[in-house]
Amino acid sequence: MDTRRMGALMIAGSAVELLLFLYGLSRKSYMAVAVPVAVVMAGVTALAAWVGWTMLTIEADLPEPELEDQPPG
Repeated sequence: MDTRRMGALMIAGSAVELLLFLYGLSRKSYMAVAVPVAVVMAGVTALAAWVGWTMLTIEADLPEPELEDQPPG
């Protein structure tokens, strides 16, 4: 799938999502607010877990070896 088609699908998806959100708000639906907030919180939690895992599993910084003076040639 080329990038233009993917971009068009993303725009269409976001427009549909906005319409559904506005419809839910017009009906005074609690889920219209709760679902997006839950998705954002899940994303933030996943990001924090990923950063924590990366920090936990990274190798410690090793000191750089000193280069010996070598004569040119």
